Amino acid sequence: NKWRIVLPDNGRQWKDWKQVSTFYSGNRIQATKYTWFPFLPQNLFGQFHRLGNLYFFFLAVLNWFPQMEVFHREITMLPLVVVLLASMIKDAIEDYRKYQYDKAIKFTKTRVYNK
Repeated sequence: NKWRIVLPDNGRQWKDWKQVSTFYSGNRIQATKYTWFPFLPQNLFGQFHRLGNLYFFFLAVLNWFPQMEVFHREITMLPLVVVLLASMIKDAIEDYRKYQYDKAIKFTKTRVYNK
């Protein structure tokens, strides 16, 4: 039963508000990083910005050439796949928790004061 207090604007900026409101039409706040559909490409793009993931990807690509093959191809890809899956699961859980927290905040009761 926590309450948020929203204080009204005193109306001095009404002319400016009409001009600015044409550029900023929405009042939606979203703390989540991903949405359901583009989660995989966005997450992979973010994962490959890390130097360690690029290193393991480079090793996996090199191992696909017969002259450079040290281990079986699947064994070389295993560390990369495990790290990427663990990071994806962690990011998905964190983003879902942010979504739940945002949803809980949006539906809390507010007290609005009028002049």
